[in-house]
Amino acid sequence: MVTCHIRYIIDPYKFKEFEHYGKMWIPLVEKFGGSHHGYFLPSEGANNVALAMFTFSSLADHEQYREKSFQDADCIAAFKYAEETKCIVSYERTFFRPVLG
Repeated sequence: MVTCHIRYIIDPYKFKEFEHYGKMWIPLVEKFGGSHHGYFLPSEGANNVALAMFTFSSLADHEQYREKSFQDADCIAAFKYAEETKCIVSYERTFFRPVLG
């Protein structure tokens, strides 16, 4: 199992647009076999940092999802929405594996 953690730097004046973007992606990750754990918007502290986390069975499954997402019409629309609204300034992805008891 691998969990992708995405740390976004967002435009703090475009919370609504970023929230819409997140709602677009949750079902798309699940469409390709992942489990989405949600998007997290700023509440206290920094007003321009948002997070997202989702899990796939393996890093290989995540890579297949990434490849398919570049060909999928709904994913392309989500990418385009972020580009047009400029709600995302930058992002970084980190992958984690769980330690289970």
